[in-house]
Amino acid sequence: MATLRDLGLSEYEAGAYRALLRTGPTTAKDLSRASEVPMGRIYDVLNSLEQHDLVRSQAASRPKKYVAVEPDAALDRLLEQRKSELEAQAEQYESVVDELSTELDASDPVDEQFWTAAVGAEETTALLIERIEAAQQSVVLVAGEPSAGFDLATIGDEVTRALEDALDRGVEVKVLLSPTMVDTLPRSVGRRYTAHLSGHDRFEVRTAEGVDGTFNLFDGVEVCIEVPHPLSTGEPFGMIDLKDPEFTAQVREQFEPWWEAAEPLEIS
Repeated sequence: MATLRDLGLSEYEAGAYRALLRTGPTTAKDLSRASEVPMGRIYDVLNSLEQHDLVRSQAASRPKKYVAVEPDAALDRLLEQRKSELEAQAEQYESVVDELSTELDASDPVDEQFWTAAVGAEETTALLIERIEAAQQSVVLVAGEPSAGFDLATIGDEVTRALEDALDRGVEVKVLLSPTMVDTLPRSVGRRYTAHLSGHDRFEVRTAEGVDGTFNLFDGVEVCIEVPHPLSTGEPFGMIDLKDPEFTAQVREQFEPWWEAAEPLEIS
């Protein structure tokens, strides 16, 4: 159940405000009785409510009287205050992230081998997006037959957005697709490609017959290879991510002739 405390008021402040709505204009002493806020705390509570613009005081009267601001106005003011606090927190967190991103900048030795794996469509997609987001120089995506276990509409849009961000970072992107994959991609991906990617000087898509595997190369040192399900044809099992400059160079060497022979993608 929602309470005024959810909008930043203390228990005493919430109780005093609700009591003022019931009593109408009243003194601090009478409000203390009505709200069960101790007399030793009531003036601090009222001062805080005035700072929140939830209470107005009649200073000319003796003793001084207080009245509650109408609930709609009070709630709007509390909401705006909370939004301002959250925006300030968000800016603070962004500043912390900017500072830590420099401090924690990894300098992985490129000559050291490392591999990991993702199993299942969701984890595989997350791994692919993560590696695209981490790329600093180049991304090569090769996709042959579409995998039955993936939602191509969702994945296609996610990958395209990640590629847009990569291009903004100065990354070169090459995409090689089989004609079957081109025909399978949803229209939303084609529209995004036409609107945001097709004219970019560091982005190119080509198609080639005979492309039946799916793999990705990142910065010339890392390769992600999709692993088909061993018991179900056409269904993905997972993806292996291997950081190995020598192996990646061999894969890149085999990719280049396919790329040179491929045709530029035309989307009408």
